[in-house]
Amino acid sequence: MRIIDRYPIIVTPKLRQCRDFWCQHIGLSVLFEASWFVLLAAGDQSATLAFMSPDHPSAPPGPDTFSGTGMCFEIQVEDAAAAFAEFQHSGGPVGLQLTDEPFGQRRFGFTDPSGLWVDVVEQIDPAPGFWEPYMLDTEANAAVDRVNSRD
Repeated sequence: MRIIDRYPIIVTPKLRQCRDFWCQHIGLSVLFEASWFVLLAAGDQSATLAFMSPDHPSAPPGPDTFSGTGMCFEIQVEDAAAAFAEFQHSGGPVGLQLTDEPFGQRRFGFTDPSGLWVDVVEQIDPAPGFWEPYMLDTEANAAVDRVNSRD
């Protein structure tokens, strides 16, 4: 399989509100728009995002209308503080203030009109030792694998 593009499609009746929100507050542009579908992209097309009406007959089987739970959409940026300032300046509704996390992210968050939680992150150095309790002991795992392979 040769993938030529990828993007999430959020099924929502709030197509126009989502389009306006992402264009106004994040700076995405409309690549394609129909009465039932909107495809948005960053100027350099490094990120794309689509919204689809739940009642269009061409909808693929399976996707229910998005309920706002169970998904976090990550946007990684070079400078989260600058992105936060831009988002606030545009009047964007902040759900999580800019914060430095001990696990190594500077981030802020918001919810778009469809209910999608968006986490805007910049990778920073984690607090010393933060990840040590979570790291896999690869030597111990290899020993267990060797024992199990004898059975």
